[in-house]
Amino acid sequence: MKVAVIGGTGLIGSQVVKKLNAAGHEAVPHAQSTGVDVISGQGLDEAVAGADVIVNLTNSPTFDEASPAFFRTSMENLLTAGEQAGVRHFVILSIVGVDQVPELDYYRAKALQEDILTAGPIPYSIVRATQFMEFVDAVLSWTADGDTVRLPATPIQPIAAEDVAEAVAEVAAGTPLNGIRNIAGPDVFPLDELGRITLSHNSDGRTVVTDPTAGMFAAVKGDVLTEKNARLAPTRYTDWLS
Repeated sequence: MKVAVIGGTGLIGSQVVKKLNAAGHEAVPHAQSTGVDVISGQGLDEAVAGADVIVNLTNSPTFDEASPAFFRTSMENLLTAGEQAGVRHFVILSIVGVDQVPELDYYRAKALQEDILTAGPIPYSIVRATQFMEFVDAVLSWTADGDTVRLPATPIQPIAAEDVAEAVAEVAAGTPLNGIRNIAGPDVFPLDELGRITLSHNSDGRTVVTDPTAGMFAAVKGDVLTEKNARLAPTRYTDWLS
């Protein structure tokens, strides 16, 4: 099976390519660095020519109000190229609870990406993942001020990027779901407590202060970023830290 992995040089994409090739498939990474531009359309026809599956792992360069335009244009270009090439399966990676946080521009943009895919001409699969363990340090940096990190107690169910890549590769190699598969890490933490665990492990002397108004995740209500019925990945956050 030939798989065109768009965004195939990034954190998830590079691992998806490796896992699919190890399983005997022909996975080819495509990105701006290889001459493929999902916005202008440059190189797309060549990238998807002969492919059975497209895995789209590209991401908006910003998380603000410009992100919906990125996903609309990139998806329309990829769907057009894929349909013309006879692609039989189109996979994207999305976010658990993405349709439950309309207050966030980026989440609205990812929900739009899902809608464009489901309305499109190619059988599809959507893999929704919880927050990546690799992004926790960045989340802490958003609300850090001197010796204090302010975080809300939003429930988070972190998942390792390698486990995400494994799930995406498995779905890409299978028949189209024409629906959603939720994947998540094995443990749920309040975000403020996750921050304390992380700082303690890193011997970081800063203090986490619980602040329900701090950062992007302050807009999230309830436990919509967790999923009790998701397929649970094996890697625990404390083991990943170690």
